[in-house]
Amino acid sequence: MIATTFVDNSRIMANGQIIIPKAVREALGVSSGDRVTFIAQGNNVRIANSAVYAMQQLQQDMAGEAESAGLISEDDVLANS
Repeated sequence: MIATTFVDNSRIMANGQIIIPKAVREALGVSSGDRVTFIAQGNNVRIANSAVYAMQQLQQDMAGEAESAGLISEDDVLANS
C-alpha cells in the first residue's frame, strides 16, 4: 500500500496509452514491462501492481478456508499433509 498520496496528471494518447508518472511507478514498484491492474469503482480508477493485486485477491478468496477445513493449528496442517 502506498503511504503517500499522489496527485498528478497524464494525457491519454490517440491509441489509448497513458504515461504513469515516475513517482507513482516507483511507489507501486513497477517498471517497464511490468503489468498493472486498473480497478474502476464509480467515477474513480485505481492502478495497482498486478502481482500484488492478484496476491491480495487470493488472500481474500482463501480467507477462512483453513478453519472451514478444520485446520486450526499448525499441528492440524502437519497431520493432514
